[in-house]
Amino acid sequence: MAMLVIEGTFRIVGARPDGDSVRFYPNNLDDWDKVEGGRKVRRNKSGGAQLRLDGIDALETHFRTEDGETHQPPRFADAASAELLDFLGFTDVVRREKDGTVTASEPLQAPGYILTRTADVYGRCVAFAGKGEAPGKSGTRVHVDVPMVQRTVNYHQLARGLAYPTFYLKLFPDLRATMAEAARAARDGQLGLWPKDVTQSGGKIVRERSLAEDLVIMPKLFRRLADYLALNDGDLSLGGFLDFLDQKDDRLFVLSTGHWTSFDTIVEVIDDDTVRLTVPPEDIIFEEK
Repeated sequence: MAMLVIEGTFRIVGARPDGDSVRFYPNNLDDWDKVEGGRKVRRNKSGGAQLRLDGIDALETHFRTEDGETHQPPRFADAASAELLDFLGFTDVVRREKDGTVTASEPLQAPGYILTRTADVYGRCVAFAGKGEAPGKSGTRVHVDVPMVQRTVNYHQLARGLAYPTFYLKLFPDLRATMAEAARAARDGQLGLWPKDVTQSGGKIVRERSLAEDLVIMPKLFRRLADYLALNDGDLSLGGFLDFLDQKDDRLFVLSTGHWTSFDTIVEVIDDDTVRLTVPPEDIIFEEK
């Protein structure tokens, strides 16, 4: 799988990095224009852009709905964010208590590189992120193999059990397979969030704060639940959730069955208060919008 190599620095002061997203500044700003896929990477006035780490989804630390901002259980959401920053080389990270914005870090910037092919619909660069020596000359394309991916923070987060595998069509099968294997090993070893995960066993909405404080579930499912509940004017019933998912029309491919379908067909609602995914997260490939 050929990807563009870009060398630069990670910077976090003034931002709110989480377990699967961080800001990156290329050494050569012109390298952003080499990213393919038809979408421009959205960057700030200093040339920095937000990364969306490919193949993983960590618990949400700040997700915005029509009701305002919410999050997933902080124990694991914050642990994923802290692990990502530690991997990239940041220590003594100070955050503003009010909103989690980083106000100080040591060092102020950490050198590293990314491997990318495209930007998403929000202008975030979809990438694998690494530290140390890049596997090729910055601004050029290299063939990315399994050992290269295993050096990245994307793989690291899965192997530590701090993120869910969340795959999209553009990720090549060999890379996807090794990331899925890392996630399964973490789950089998009950690492990180997995001892508390209820994605397939079922999460019960028993109070208004259940999503934010109680349920450790796949973030994609959390985001849809949070949006749905925000529309329900305080009603916690999940009776209309599958219809809501059908309206969202998140298309996906289930590897084990070989079928294209939509998100609502692999989600089950029980007794109007419990929701579960009927297949493991690594069995799903989402279609990018």
